[in-house]
Amino acid sequence: MPATPDDPHRPTSAPTRIGRRIIDPLAVPVAGTDAHLPALGADRLGEPALRARFDAQRQGAVWTPEFSGDGRFIVQGAPSPAAVLVPLVRRDAGLSVMLTRRTAHLRDHAGQISFPGGRSEPADGSPIATALRETEEEVGLERRHIEVVGQLPHYLTITGYDVTPVVALVSTPFALHPDGSEVAEVFEVPLTFLMTPAHHQRHEFTWEGGPRRFLSMPWHGRGEDGREREYFIWGATAAMLRNLYGFLAA
Repeated sequence: MPATPDDPHRPTSAPTRIGRRIIDPLAVPVAGTDAHLPALGADRLGEPALRARFDAQRQGAVWTPEFSGDGRFIVQGAPSPAAVLVPLVRRDAGLSVMLTRRTAHLRDHAGQISFPGGRSEPADGSPIATALRETEEEVGLERRHIEVVGQLPHYLTITGYDVTPVVALVSTPFALHPDGSEVAEVFEVPLTFLMTPAHHQRHEFTWEGGPRRFLSMPWHGRGEDGREREYFIWGATAAMLRNLYGFLAA
């Protein structure tokens, strides 16, 4: 589901767009980072704090997300309901976020870094059911390993999806069986890295006479082949992670 071409070469030309969609986000200049904001420590990122924060939300604590969507649609009609799972994997070093790199041939978000998830089906009945079904179909993560702890506010993507992020804890060990037609790779990023705003890059450019911006959170890690590479997390995925930061920091 939502999130950029995982190209190791950074072009210097202006970003290419079809309509208002950004095809080459690596070409959009970095305007700065948010290093002035505090990184979240263990007191906010541990399981007890995570549960307490979602409990407070269920009890009526008010919080406004920084990002509610991409800003514009490149499709016509009402947005389609969808859901993604934000899987927080229990590791000895702390929680990590499971992400996928989508295959290059897909119509929407090809090659991009994203959460497992997708369009809701009538039989699902809830965003949680959609997120769990799509996660099992995409990466083969069985539901018995997943404990849903809460949801973040909806996010509207430029491609016309109304996405509900479902946050869950994932117990280890587990086996994954990615659907090769949709998922090129599954990897994990430490939650502490993603919840450090110094790693949040702001990209800005002008389009149709007005400013546009998006976030990226480039992560350098080893791929399934054991080689070091950059995973360019951007767009809707980065925005939802930034909303998770704001939620846990509130």
